Amino acid sequence: QVRLVESGGGLVQSGDSLRLSCTASGRTFQDLVMAWFRQVPGKEREFVADISWSGQRSSYSDAAKGRFTISRDNTKNTAFLQLDNLKPEDTAMYYCAASLDYGPATMYPYWGQGTQVTVSS
Repeated sequence: QVRLVESGGGLVQSGDSLRLSCTASGRTFQDLVMAWFRQVPGKEREFVADISWSGQRSSYSDAAKGRFTISRDNTKNTAFLQLDNLKPEDTAMYYCAASLDYGPATMYPYWGQGTQVTVSS
């Protein structure tokens, strides 16, 4: 069973940066496609970014393009989401997810518990 543990969330001001981390265990990390999603109470969970097994491919939501960067370190079993120029509308619970497949229709069977990001204006 894959276990994902996120960290790095917090309360910041508009324009600040945060770096979220997601450490995986239970399976060879290079077998996993990693992704980040976020959710605001009362709204559906939305895709933020994903990254392929080796890190050569990645994709972003329109809201994330230009401000967020996904990366991974396969030697540390960890994926990252760098959040720059944060805005109040980025306030959400951020979830790490993992799958064995990569692509726009990928289903993610493995999820972390989430880390809260709050951006004040």
